Amino acid sequence: MTTRLLFVCLGNICRSPSAENIMNYLIAQRQLGERVVCDSAGTASYHVGSPPDRRMTQAAKARGIDLVGRARQFNAADFDRFDYILAMDRQNYRDILALDPAGQHRDRVRMICDYCRTHPDREVPDPYYGGPEGFTYVIELLLDACEGFLDYVLEHPVATAR
Repeated sequence: MTTRLLFVCLGNICRSPSAENIMNYLIAQRQLGERVVCDSAGTASYHVGSPPDRRMTQAAKARGIDLVGRARQFNAADFDRFDYILAMDRQNYRDILALDPAGQHRDRVRMICDYCRTHPDREVPDPYYGGPEGFTYVIELLLDACEGFLDYVLEHPVATAR
């Protein structure tokens, strides 16, 4: 059974595409491509169709990770397409849940930083308006969180196919 993950931030050009591509990097390292698949989206439509931010791409490249993909907006149909929806910050979490007023999918929506092993952060900071060190930090933070979440997924297989 394949577990489907969706990473969500605001614009889908910095944090969530980084998480998606970091997770894909970890999946490839562990040869788990048939067990876990990923995508990413943004809660806002500002950057739909845009590639990942070049500064984020440079920070990821420094760790040997390529950022690929195009921004898209999160929508209610994503609840049925993904087993886990991972928010980068509390505002993203609230915006995702706002599209599920009946609370049917609440159990699938998680905060990615809840799976960090070494970083104390509770949210992934948005590096968009800062300097290069912020982008590097987000890559390090997401590597930690994604490793923890991948282990969680392997230890807790999804019970039903969607």
